[in-house]
Amino acid sequence: MLSELELRSIIETSFLPKRCECTKAEDASLTIKVYDDRDRDRVDLEVKGINADKLDSSRAICNLITGLREDLKHTHAPTLQRAGGRAY
Repeated sequence: MLSELELRSIIETSFLPKRCECTKAEDASLTIKVYDDRDRDRVDLEVKGINADKLDSSRAICNLITGLREDLKHTHAPTLQRAGGRAY
């Protein structure tokens, strides 16, 4: 299993050149925010409640990132919050 720091690094760098922030809550769930290219303070995508325990393989991490990129492509709202919709 990857350390929290390694997992955060993989997720955050996968969205470059966009700025991405991955944080871990007290309940061990992850929140991922991806920011706008031009307005670096505007959040384009925010997903809360990601179960970090399920990110136990490279395939699981890849599926998460792929899903987030798809959500980012299809969202036009400033913030998308998803706690239970997709099986992150």
